[in-house]
Amino acid sequence: MKYQTRKKALILLADGTIFHGKAVGKDGSAFGEVCFNTGMTGYQEIFTDPSYFGQIMVTTNAHIGNYGVNEEEMESDSVKIAGLVCKNFSYEHSRPAADDSLETFFEKNDLFAISDVDTRALVSYIRDNGAMNAVISTEVDKIDELKEKLAQVPDMNGLELASRVSTKEPYFFGNENASHKIAALDIGIKKNILRNLAKRDAYIKVFPYNASYEEMSAWNPDGFFLSNGPGDPEPLKDAQEVAKKVIADNKPLFGICLGHQVIALANGISTYKMHNGHRGINHPVKNMLTGKGEITSQNHGFAINREETEAHPEVEITHLHLNDDTVAGIQMKNKNCFSVQYHPEASPGPHDASYLFDQFIENIAKHK
Repeated sequence: MKYQTRKKALILLADGTIFHGKAVGKDGSAFGEVCFNTGMTGYQEIFTDPSYFGQIMVTTNAHIGNYGVNEEEMESDSVKIAGLVCKNFSYEHSRPAADDSLETFFEKNDLFAISDVDTRALVSYIRDNGAMNAVISTEVDKIDELKEKLAQVPDMNGLELASRVSTKEPYFFGNENASHKIAALDIGIKKNILRNLAKRDAYIKVFPYNASYEEMSAWNPDGFFLSNGPGDPEPLKDAQEVAKKVIADNKPLFGICLGHQVIALANGISTYKMHNGHRGINHPVKNMLTGKGEITSQNHGFAINREETEAHPEVEITHLHLNDDTVAGIQMKNKNCFSVQYHPEASPGPHDASYLFDQFIENIAKHK
């Protein structure tokens, strides 16, 4: 049995705290910001989500890998997390629709992972002490060397990562004869966002993270979309400039997660790094316009400043996160622009937030 021969491994946090486990497959080390996701399912979508680039993912669900992987559930073309920490890793899977085991999937994507970690204790520690850089490694007897290397890993605060995950060249998605044309800025876009737009009779041209408003406008789109993505939104000056110009021309604009933060920054509203972020598929949000609650999928370590948003004469809060009252959605009062700090495309069981795509298409249709 594999578990009898697996090597000892550990996770070393930036503050020197150590949790012990065992290597899932290969030997090695992986560095990144440690964070946790509370979702009971959807591990493949999490691992391939560009928003998680550079992060060591701790999964709170006790079993990871038990239903294998399926090509249709990829959110990008490869694994984006830096490494995985879990409690029980399932080498065997039981889902008939699976294309492969998670172990083989990790081997193909050269991902280092450790299991048999007390994830309840680790998550509790992160919740109390905040997200921080960490290393997972099989070099359990080289703590001092690992500490030195870990000290060289850049902090997520101020880190621009969109360029690491964005497309290099523009590409198209959907039916070219669709009724609506949408220009999407890829700062870490998920495939399911494109699928949701395409099935609403939209043809999408996806542009690199540093594309200009003029480049995007040359295609003569009916609306503009700013995607989710990893890292700190503040360094994304090109994306902020795109948002400013789209807003100035009053073209239909929709932003999700990192795109939401970029729209806030374009309006002079600051962002900040959260203590440990929101990552899971059961986050409660209240729509302030309808009074309805939504169960949402979330993945972000930054948020926009609520006080500045409330004081802004041209922006209103449309959604609030009910756990901590952080801003979960905004819209501009006199412009065709809105955004949310969660993932309406993820549909983690409920489809509570899918109306946002309908709203965007309606905005485009009215503008035309």
